[in-house]
Amino acid sequence: MVRAVLGLLSLVSSGLLFGQTSQFDVLITGARVIDGSGGAWYYADVGIRGDTIVAVGLLGGAEAGIRIDGRGLVAAPGFIDIHSHGRRGIFAVPTAENYLREGVTTIVEGPDGSSPVPLAPFLDKVRQTPISINFATMVGQGSIRELVVGLANRKATPAEIEKMKGLAAQAMRDGAFGLSTGLYYVPGNYTPTEELIELAKVVGRMGGIHISHMREEAAHVLDSVRETIRIGEEGGLPTQITHHKIIGQGNWGKSVETLKLVEEARARGVDVTIDQYPYTASSTSLSALFPQWALEGGQKPLAERLTAPAERARIKAAIVENIRLDRGAGDPKNVVLANCPFDSSLAGKNLAEITRARGASPTLENAAESAIELQQKGGCQAVYHAISEDDVVRILRSPYTMIASDGEIPVFGEAAPHPRSYGTFARVLGVYVREKKVLTLEEAVRRMSGYPAQRLKLWDRGLLRPGMKADVVVFDAEKIADRAEYQRPHQYSVGVRDVIVNGKLVLRNEAVTSERPGRVLYGPAHR
Repeated sequence: MVRAVLGLLSLVSSGLLFGQTSQFDVLITGARVIDGSGGAWYYADVGIRGDTIVAVGLLGGAEAGIRIDGRGLVAAPGFIDIHSHGRRGIFAVPTAENYLREGVTTIVEGPDGSSPVPLAPFLDKVRQTPISINFATMVGQGSIRELVVGLANRKATPAEIEKMKGLAAQAMRDGAFGLSTGLYYVPGNYTPTEELIELAKVVGRMGGIHISHMREEAAHVLDSVRETIRIGEEGGLPTQITHHKIIGQGNWGKSVETLKLVEEARARGVDVTIDQYPYTASSTSLSALFPQWALEGGQKPLAERLTAPAERARIKAAIVENIRLDRGAGDPKNVVLANCPFDSSLAGKNLAEITRARGASPTLENAAESAIELQQKGGCQAVYHAISEDDVVRILRSPYTMIASDGEIPVFGEAAPHPRSYGTFARVLGVYVREKKVLTLEEAVRRMSGYPAQRLKLWDRGLLRPGMKADVVVFDAEKIADRAEYQRPHQYSVGVRDVIVNGKLVLRNEAVTSERPGRVLYGPAHR
């Protein structure tokens, strides 16, 4: 009875009764609808006209330009990746096929404190590019600071802070959804918390969010969570711990305490949330093994420090400690190169193998020398195996966690990227829903759609309901799975059959179409 009433109301609201047109551009029939709210699934048809969902109900008898048989499949809102490095490939691979085959219809760029500044010219370039998915961005605090202060390890002057606040405000007007910080990286790491709060206040007044790669995800992770919460609390805006993880074997289990800090902050009214990718390895530049003080000023000053015996010894000692206790998890083999622009043959090789190739045993000290040599040649991207599965699951269970890939748009077959670029969303649905039952299917879909849309104030996306934009994924819940592996990362996920972006089919019967309906999405203060 409830289903029949729902269908009747949908027909009335969409103009399919009382002699009005019965034509849909796209009609999905007989699917198990999971609408992105977290509510229980139900069987229904989904009618799309133009770029909008116009009806959800009993619509099977209506005419349609394209009919999709959804029997045995799930229809859900297109997934929203709230932390992506998509500008690494959006112009080279505008189809973003790696994301389409996971059901992602919107990516959010500009994470970790890094973005183009100013934003408007970059977003105009994206807008003029025929892309398959929607593209949104944050503005990077590190990029703003580098423009004003450079890579100097010092406090900003009051005049510089005012200039940075002006750049943050302009970025919000250009369309940013908020401020990202990368406090682990230079120059974000050189920024006092008080300076961050001043920028956060500007962004908060303009409706934005703060999303942070924290200063520390290892021994000092609790202090970093406290700082992220403080920025939101004193800055007066929503704040988010991005790609939350616990790095280094000696720190495993601290997610119990980090999650408690989040719960306590929310209990006193701080709007703090989390995002996460479901892997036990992270990925960033090889320079993450170096002490931040050594990176001040960029590559040339680092090279000069490495020629001074005393400073080189200090840098090497810090790298040894990072391999032992932090991202190396005690063994150089846990540091695997993903991409070295100066030598593509190094992709996929670990620091122990590279050290042996230099004719040295793979001790921590010799591996540190290998890292120095690689950095002197220009540096590399690397994958770091230093995370506990128990922490991954514990963070995933938190009701305040949404899903984000921290991935890019790879050129298929090039380099050795982290498999998260190909598998994040499918892995959650295949491993952590179907196999391990950490989440229900409805809850996982919410964390991939309705929850991030709410967080970003994307009020017309993230839910599969009449009046919402027609970003829809149709997938087989029994077959969806990630295929990308650390040693063989260039493998697309399986189980997603159809993907619709702004009413157009970009993936049809598991084949990429010629449609390019993706749009630049603009934040709440856009003018």
